[in-house]
Amino acid sequence: MQGKETEHLVKKAMLKDPDAFTELMQLHLKDMYRTALAILMNDEDAADAIQDTILACWEKLDRLKKPQYFKTWMTRILINNCYKIRKAAKNTGTLDECAEPAAYDEYNLELKEALASLDEKYRVAMTLFYSEGYSIDEIAKILKIPKSTVQTRLHRGRKKLARDYYGIQKGEAIL
Repeated sequence: MQGKETEHLVKKAMLKDPDAFTELMQLHLKDMYRTALAILMNDEDAADAIQDTILACWEKLDRLKKPQYFKTWMTRILINNCYKIRKAAKNTGTLDECAEPAAYDEYNLELKEALASLDEKYRVAMTLFYSEGYSIDEIAKILKIPKSTVQTRLHRGRKKLARDYYGIQKGEAIL
């Protein structure tokens, strides 16, 4: 969907049009899932974060100042919700040892494992950049970090993936 059409949906949703809001959420659902999964590494927690984000967006849509920044605003809310869930899990303890493996999806399992091995700061930046299509400037605003830090995280994340996933060692060319 084009930017103008999305912006039109946002404006309709801001007028509390439930159909426009539902369409808007459906449009961004896969992106939200990838971002939440990159932070939480758990399907159930990612689903909870998305649910909380959808509710918060509906309730706070009148606070959005510029409709063209809806996706950035929504992603920031999602990231905050992910951190709240993770903090709550730390305080209550988890049963990671007993957790069942997540259902198989269309993503390459080895690549998913390689991404999971990255530190969160690299995994989130790479997911936002490569999966979500955010620019470096947008990622810097979403994560509230300098642009140069985003660039460094992307560079280091790519290097670690090249080593771990592709077996490329220091000094070898990365295609």
